[in-house]
Amino acid sequence: MSGDQILQLFAYLLPAVVTGVVAFYFFRLHTRNEEGRRRFLLHKDSQKDTLPIRLQAYERMVLFLERIALPSLVVRVSPKSTEKSTYENLLIKSIENEFDHNLSQQIYMTDECWNIIKAAKNATIQAIRKAGMSETDSADKLREDILNQSMEKQSPSTTALSFVKKEIADLW
Repeated sequence: MSGDQILQLFAYLLPAVVTGVVAFYFFRLHTRNEEGRRRFLLHKDSQKDTLPIRLQAYERMVLFLERIALPSLVVRVSPKSTEKSTYENLLIKSIENEFDHNLSQQIYMTDECWNIIKAAKNATIQAIRKAGMSETDSADKLREDILNQSMEKQSPSTTALSFVKKEIADLW
């Protein structure tokens, strides 16, 4: 083979190689786009199935936070005796029961949100215990003290509730 023939062979092969490389590049780009589209559609379908469940979990936790807010808790749970410690324990037990009833909801929300809800629960229990340490001697007086204390500062439930609302807004 002479140099002229080799040059002519390269002249014929060069367009074929360039066409092959361009075809490979576009095929690869198309495959990636299709994979991304499939992944998006799969995510969209799973989101369609899980979003209602997640929203229901957030709804239940909002209800929990509303129920353990000190003013509504004290109004809803009335003392069964005149003893302050019995009423204090009844309030705390009511909060714990509500929380235990909603424990499974944590799998549908972020860890940060769940931790804030737990912190609100613990802060509410601590506020009840703090009010129970006062000089009061009856359950009715403890009720008054808790209500007065809740009017002086923002409830832990309110803070957690605003965070939950923000997180729900982020779901959209």
